Amino acid sequence: MSKEKKLDIWEEKLEVILKELNSCQNSKNLNSCKPCNEFFECNLRKKYVLAVYESMNKGSGGGFEF
Repeated sequence: MSKEKKLDIWEEKLEVILKELNSCQNSKNLNSCKPCNEFFECNLRKKYVLAVYESMNKGSGGGFEF
């Protein structure tokens, strides 16, 4: 009796970018972005970091505290 949780727009965006990121990693035979030569310049990784941040704050902007 498991109900699927409906994703909000930020979670959906995160899922899409995560699939793209995983595809990129797979194409380079990597299981992480860290060993990639483009780690700091990668636009896909930057989009992923932004999508994670937005999914955490639900688009409200500003900072968040740990």
